[in-house]
Amino acid sequence: MPLDLHGWNFRQAQVRTAGFVSVSDLARELRVSDMTVRRDLRKLAADGEVEIVHGGVRLAAVERTTGFTRRVATNPAAKRNIGQRAADLVKPGDAIAVDAGTTAYELAAALPRGFGGCIVTHSIPVTQLMLHRPGVRTVGLGGDLYPASQAFVGPMTVEGVRNLRVRTFFMGAAAVDARGVYVATDIERPTKRALMDIADEVVLLVDGTKFSTSAPVLLCSFDSVNALVTDMAPPEDVVAALDKAGTVLHMSDDR
Repeated sequence: MPLDLHGWNFRQAQVRTAGFVSVSDLARELRVSDMTVRRDLRKLAADGEVEIVHGGVRLAAVERTTGFTRRVATNPAAKRNIGQRAADLVKPGDAIAVDAGTTAYELAAALPRGFGGCIVTHSIPVTQLMLHRPGVRTVGLGGDLYPASQAFVGPMTVEGVRNLRVRTFFMGAAAVDARGVYVATDIERPTKRALMDIADEVVLLVDGTKFSTSAPVLLCSFDSVNALVTDMAPPEDVVAALDKAGTVLHMSDDR
């Protein structure tokens, strides 16, 4: 029998109150296997009823623009795996910055329940996600709203970054090749550069499609990137550029 979260008032209330319910709790309550729960949660997620996160599920509550929704639907499993692998790089009390974009969002979603650090972000979806994580301090960056990425950008955003410091900036990109990292529009570049400048380390999160995609604005070379997390082996010229820059490559299946 398909899992119906809306038929379980207690569980629905728990998700709304805590923002999360674990797969193991659902399996125990429904007296089915974890595999059955995960299968049926995927069906609910496909219908937009819930969102699957690391170890469980939350109710879908983030309003999304058409462009953002389209990117969410592109390679979702790969992005989720990348987010989970990147979360392994976060320590419990870290201060981190999370970029706008669908892969960086999956990093935020995959943060373990014990994470009690601080998130700096200009992403509206990430900020909304953190409403359900009261143990996490969230610093939201304001500015001009850029609907395509559901994020704030511009001079006010950059100014808001300047007096902050984080251990790691988890950054997304529109494309990657041997020259480095690209963004789709120049309006995004100053905010990303500002977040890079306040981070001790920059970790790039991209799925394998970004190695064959083109974008017009060069953000940086790999000299500015400490690590890359992806789901697919990069092309040989990209691997050579990573090696030359000393950028560490993490594959999402190496967990």
